[in-house]
Amino acid sequence: MKLLLVEDDAAMQTTLARALERRGMQVVTCGDGARALDRWRAGVPDVVVLDLSLPGVDGLDVLEQARAEKLATPVLILTARGAVGDRILGLNIGADDYMAKPFDLDELEARIRALARRSPPTGANGDAFAQAPAFCGMRVDSDSGAVYFNGEPMELAPREAALLRALLAKPGQAVAKERLFELVFPGDPDVHHEAIEVVVYRLRKKLAQTGAQLVTLRGLGYLLKGQA
Repeated sequence: MKLLLVEDDAAMQTTLARALERRGMQVVTCGDGARALDRWRAGVPDVVVLDLSLPGVDGLDVLEQARAEKLATPVLILTARGAVGDRILGLNIGADDYMAKPFDLDELEARIRALARRSPPTGANGDAFAQAPAFCGMRVDSDSGAVYFNGEPMELAPREAALLRALLAKPGQAVAKERLFELVFPGDPDVHHEAIEVVVYRLRKKLAQTGAQLVTLRGLGYLLKGQA
């Protein structure tokens, strides 16, 4: 797993990078918000762990710019800012999870791995979805994880994109509701399972232009199929 750790505290950065590398992760570090996006674009990580209080460019600004560029990598905000307002703002901008400092390393690892399961699976040649064919004109970008329809990026919220990537990985096959919930809402104990239905509803409306149908299979989950 490739992890981009954006943390300006040198001691924290070193300690955390070493701890995660011992747990089998490949960690790239960055301590400057102004350089974080360059590292993000160049490395195409599976997960980004992002501090908010960064020199140069604030972490929230980094996240907002990344999402504007369709960089769909799952992001875990890790910060000393514990205010609910900061958490809500970060999640609304496009973060996928949030942990306040101090934190438990085992919990951090578990949340990172849960987020990584949302990333496009990597093929033998190292390119995400490199061998996956387009489905109803939709294809997942091998670098950013963004979804394109007929060559144009689809306007999707991060959770809608996560749901669509999971369904595009197995078009025509049912994906369990519980599995989709894990991918769309990783490590969030405050979200009820019914929340996945809201994301499904929103995504279904955006798929109308593609000719694909998002079908509910009661007791089984959801699947994508082409319209007859």
